[in-house]
Amino acid sequence: MAAKYGFSQSVKELRFLFCQTSEHSAAVRGFLTKSYPTMKKHNPHTPIMLREASGIEPKVYARYEFGKEKMIPLKGLDDVAIQKQITELVKTPI
Repeated sequence: MAAKYGFSQSVKELRFLFCQTSEHSAAVRGFLTKSYPTMKKHNPHTPIMLREASGIEPKVYARYEFGKEKMIPLKGLDDVAIQKQITELVKTPI
């Protein structure tokens, strides 16, 4: 798991948006509960923000060098699919 969450140098911020109570955000909440400590341990200087808002659909944003951003919707994905999407997002510069 350590290699999966070693962020590319071009990643300046990772931002998760999800609902704290809805069922469509349950997989994201579970993923973050398990994976956040590992991501933060391997990327201590990269901000990883968790934003909760009632009724919002889950998504993740990565901000790269020069202010470029990429967003991936996470609605309907399970833990494995979320992990795959995040791994691809933090490894591939925009």
